[in-house]
Amino acid sequence: MKALRFYAPEDVRLEDVEEPTCKPDEVKIKVRNTSTCGTDVKIFHNGHQNLTPPRTLGHEVAGEVVEVGDDVNATYGSDWVVGDRVQVIAAVPCGECHECRKGWMEVCQNQTSVGYQYDGGFADYMIVPRQVLKVDGLNRIPDGVGYDEASAAEPFACAINAQEQLGIEEGDFTVVFGAGPIGCMHIRIARGVHRVGPVVLVDVNADRLKMSADAVQPDHVINAAEEDVVAKVMQLTDGRGADVVITATPANVTQEQAVSMAARQGRISFFGGLPKNDPTITLDSNVVHYRQLHVHGANGSSPDHNKQALAYIASGQVPVKDLITAHVPLADVLDAFALVKAGEAIKVTVEP
Repeated sequence: MKALRFYAPEDVRLEDVEEPTCKPDEVKIKVRNTSTCGTDVKIFHNGHQNLTPPRTLGHEVAGEVVEVGDDVNATYGSDWVVGDRVQVIAAVPCGECHECRKGWMEVCQNQTSVGYQYDGGFADYMIVPRQVLKVDGLNRIPDGVGYDEASAAEPFACAINAQEQLGIEEGDFTVVFGAGPIGCMHIRIARGVHRVGPVVLVDVNADRLKMSADAVQPDHVINAAEEDVVAKVMQLTDGRGADVVITATPANVTQEQAVSMAARQGRISFFGGLPKNDPTITLDSNVVHYRQLHVHGANGSSPDHNKQALAYIASGQVPVKDLITAHVPLADVLDAFALVKAGEAIKVTVEP
């Protein structure tokens, strides 16, 4: 079968490999869609400290069950059968550490990941490991939801995790930095689930900003390469500032601007991680203190967040189909990476 294998930074090969075999405590799927994200591009160029090469990449996976290990259903209390349509979590909690016992599976201290420690979905077939099954991380795709939509549930789940922390209230003035797929999903969730008020989308790439704004229709767009973002938000709010600010981009300056533009009792999500070689910002602590701001980190998602994402998609409450603007065959998977890097599509999905 074909698989995209990572050997080292800049050494990523689509090659023929042996089709994987299913152990008694595993499930084998025929991959139908694996979507791409900015992390895939970072791994391509820089690798990742948790990735053990050679490794098949791809962590936003949906497919069809083609084999169920003999021990799976009895061991995990499941009822998987050949032909089930499934979505696979990416971040895999251990289910046993202090954080997992507290219900904080998204910050499990022993977390492993599909496409990092386990072979991922840029391939014809993939094994769902016992670690995923143990934490109920294999999810049935609801009727009416396509494989491509289901593969987008994983990043969607990460956005749900972030917004759960923010105590968003109906009518909140909301700013989202980053016009990529995650920024679009944040807007869809903020409106569809939390019923926020005016929404502002911010980016420095004019083409990407227009493409995403055409899809999710924010109330205002700000090209941060051309305008003073903080001043514009203050103008739009009559000097009060934003109730909710989400930085869905790995840019230091956006986190600094988020604090500067937040209203009293404002809530901020540092959703996008910063570069490992430049992870610090200049923070005016007095602004946090006197405005009584709430600043949250957001990292990944739990298995339950993935289930919730699929439910939102199935109900139509938070649509994602139109955000998938490029479908690429596995044979051209590296072209998908190039599209993501160039920002020429909102969401790109790969189809074996």
